[in-house]
Amino acid sequence: QVQLVESGGGLVQAGGSLRLSCAASGSIFNINAMDWYRRAPGKQRELVAGNTVSGTTTYAEFAKGRFTISRDTVKNTLDLQMNSLRPEDTAVYYCCSESTTYTDFVPKYSCGQGTQVTVST
Repeated sequence: QVQLVESGGGLVQAGGSLRLSCAASGSIFNINAMDWYRRAPGKQRELVAGNTVSGTTTYAEFAKGRFTISRDTVKNTLDLQMNSLRPEDTAVYYCCSESTTYTDFVPKYSCGQGTQVTVST
């Protein structure tokens, strides 16, 4: 199984920036997609941004122009640069991936434990 570990969350004032990082490890054969999701208190989980191995990147409307993802397919990392943060960006941010391991070569989708981002007014 692939382990995903997020880091970089914290408390920031509105208008500030944070950079989240995600590192995937394990007996990785291939990682197809890597995504960032978030879940705000009392709300459903929602996609923030995603990237496929072919280079296709998708952003949620609220992320366009403010957030940027960058992926290193060699290091199996995915970063999320968040600028112009707003209080409504407060959420737990999760890194997820569709990956295949040498264990069974069956693609699986999994997520890390998440990192808290809190934006104060």
